[in-house]
Amino acid sequence: MNQITIHPLDLEQENVLKAFFKTFKIRFEVNKETPYNKDFVNMVLQAENNIEQGLGKKVSSEEFDNLWK
Repeated sequence: MNQITIHPLDLEQENVLKAFFKTFKIRFEVNKETPYNKDFVNMVLQAENNIEQGLGKKVSSEEFDNLWK
């Protein structure tokens, strides 16, 4: 039998699809793979958390541009 890959846009769509498959007794599995490196994702999440806690530093666009000179 062929396999079908479905890409729900959000959690609501995912839940609806799961309910549909269960209702019609369609076997399915959820693959939680991500194309991103786990360490990179954790670093970004930590940075967002730091910003929410006020641990970030604001720089002007001029200061930012000077970083590359």
